[in-house]
Amino acid sequence: MLALGHGLRIVSDALTLPDLDPRVSWSIRVLDAANRAVLLEHEPGTVLETASIGKVFLLIDVARRIETGALDPALRVRAPRELAVADSGVLYRMRDQAQCVEDLALLVGAFSDNLATNALLHVCGLESVRDVAPSLGYTRTSLLDYIRDERTAEMPWTPSYGAADELADLMLRLGAGEIHSPTASARVLDWLGANADTELVADPLRLDPLAHVEPDARGVLLRHKTGSTSTVRADAGIVSGRSATLAYAVLANWTDTAIGIRESVTRCMRAIGAQIGARATADG
Repeated sequence: MLALGHGLRIVSDALTLPDLDPRVSWSIRVLDAANRAVLLEHEPGTVLETASIGKVFLLIDVARRIETGALDPALRVRAPRELAVADSGVLYRMRDQAQCVEDLALLVGAFSDNLATNALLHVCGLESVRDVAPSLGYTRTSLLDYIRDERTAEMPWTPSYGAADELADLMLRLGAGEIHSPTASARVLDWLGANADTELVADPLRLDPLAHVEPDARGVLLRHKTGSTSTVRADAGIVSGRSATLAYAVLANWTDTAIGIRESVTRCMRAIGAQIGARATADG
């Protein structure tokens, strides 16, 4: 459990903002979890598409329902045919696509599994999951819709959206056990601990993408959620080390299809991640 103060303050030992690609819309915030100090930010209130990051609110709703007894973690669920979806994840490739609630949540945390997401949204109800973010006090961050193979004009404009200030705060509160309860928060973080996508902010932490549930030899522990589309890269998480715990959200959107823009965004995100890792471990 993290001991947290109240309010935000800017501190003198802030991190350094890298040279951000001007073709990209950014929303960035990094917090010191010990005192909620802002260590780095850039347009933290800007609302951007976040691709799959909104799935965290689904996991929060599932964890809450399991804790209250409203949802049996062993209940086997299959997404209805009209919510079939492919792409991210492995469930759509599996012979048995009916899985228990807890394993579906793990698939979402580990592989951002789209079909598992839709199965859980079907069980919990889309409107219920849409209500999670505002119930936690967030007004510029949410999950809006099921995951779709094709998004048409009559559907919500994006599956999820958000601002870095709210997402960094969400990750900090999860780390502090403040989202519904310590047990519910810990359950969500456990699912996120299996995330195999460590190529963005988390890349410089040098963790094994497939096995970082426990702290590594340096004491580094990562819990995060990423989101990616052809014009979105997003990463929000909390990193603990022997020296500090930092919560972060780094969001990038662009419309330019010029060659190299994705690589430029990734470099910037990794530059931020390198500083987060150094602060958490007191390396460098």
